[in-house]
Amino acid sequence: MTNLIAAMDVDCQKGFTPLCPNELPVPDGHNIVAALNAQAKLARLRVGSKDWHPANALWLATEEHSQFTPIIGYPNMDLRWNAHCIAGTEGAELLPGLPPVSDYDFMVYKGLERDMHPYGACYHDLHDKISTGLIEFLKDKKIETVILAGLALDYCVKTTALQLVKHFNVVVNLSACRAIGQPDGAIKDMLQQGITGSFIGG
Repeated sequence: MTNLIAAMDVDCQKGFTPLCPNELPVPDGHNIVAALNAQAKLARLRVGSKDWHPANALWLATEEHSQFTPIIGYPNMDLRWNAHCIAGTEGAELLPGLPPVSDYDFMVYKGLERDMHPYGACYHDLHDKISTGLIEFLKDKKIETVILAGLALDYCVKTTALQLVKHFNVVVNLSACRAIGQPDGAIKDMLQQGITGSFIGG
């Protein structure tokens, strides 16, 4: 039933698409909007998440430490990343064609601290200790199933789905996801945890 379903847009921001090619462009990432809007029609609530990073983040890649270089000594950062979705910049904006933030029922802003780079939308840290309030909000609204999609499938979508499936039925809308690398491993990991993968709309 629609009133038991929430749709979630995970990090559907310009900084993860070719619209901002100098950030962290996921191939074809800007072409998921129609499928996201289609999944929202199946749900009573629409929630979302946004990376909202500081310009002085400690995980920023440099000439000396390139992207994907492991980070040692910080419990809530694991890899170096190119600058992306810096708070207040174009890259942090939602994709054209999505609703304004004010039209969502709940929005998570994550990665605000300079020494923290979470992937999932349910916790601010990498150890699932500091809640963002998303799980609590969905439970309060009596949601039973979450349909989610966004960018990128093999990082933030996968991690968010694995966090949510501990509390809800989870469907990943593959038609509204794009991956940084090959998606097969991420899809396998999610299927093993009881997460359903479907193609919806778009």
